[in-house]
Amino acid sequence: MPKLPYAEIARIEERRLAVSVAAVVACAEPIAGGWMAFDGEGSWGNFAVGLGLDGPVSGEDLDRLVAFYAARGAEPQIQVCPFAHGSLVRGLADRGFVLREFENVLARELAPDEDLRALASYGGPGELEIVRIDPGDEAQVRVFIEIATSGFRPADAPISPVLFEITRRVVAHPGCDSYLALVNGEPAGGGSVEISGEGAALFGASVLPRFRERGIQQALIARRLERVREQGRLLACISASPGIPTERNAMRLGFFMAYSKGIFTRRSESPEAPA
Repeated sequence: MPKLPYAEIARIEERRLAVSVAAVVACAEPIAGGWMAFDGEGSWGNFAVGLGLDGPVSGEDLDRLVAFYAARGAEPQIQVCPFAHGSLVRGLADRGFVLREFENVLARELAPDEDLRALASYGGPGELEIVRIDPGDEAQVRVFIEIATSGFRPADAPISPVLFEITRRVVAHPGCDSYLALVNGEPAGGGSVEISGEGAALFGASVLPRFRERGIQQALIARRLERVREQGRLLACISASPGIPTERNAMRLGFFMAYSKGIFTRRSESPEAPA
């Protein structure tokens, strides 16, 4: 059993996410204890998160959320934590929001003396090295972005300018560290870790297809967990769609299912807010 209550893990992670996304997008505003963010058409940074953790969410706040995205021509999307006040879900339903999908949040508590490198072993040919990216090295940053985003776009599809720019800002963020996995010097995978407040999150990891099934993703997880502990935090989270390889790899390395949150959206043809 975790030392921290599940509700406390959720409070730490949802607030970290809200503040961190707000710091790397083009436009963000605080709302109901969380943040709503927008970064342009097609960006993954277009969502609201962290609402309702401190108490009821007013109808005025939800109307403001709808207006925020309508003014930017975007479909409102909000991540709803199961520990948020019930007024949030009720208010969203009244405004035509519907549940689109779930996202699992996995957590791991770190022991001060745990041998984290022993968690994963590389099982392929050649030598594996994991290096931390220097945000000031433009060439290295470009290689990292190309590799780390490869699993989030169709095979052989070029990276979009929107995805490139927000990933560049993430890499440059002072609370973020990014790592590139090299096999005999050849880029094979990459991932980032962001440390803020009381916790940290591992995210944005990809391994190129020809290097998969060798333990590279697990090695990237282990190295980033080391970084979390180096920075004085003992809680790390990973968010993933249910059942994907990221979730399985994390659980093999000691992560547990902390909570599942709903992703709600409201289409433009949805009814207006109740009078």
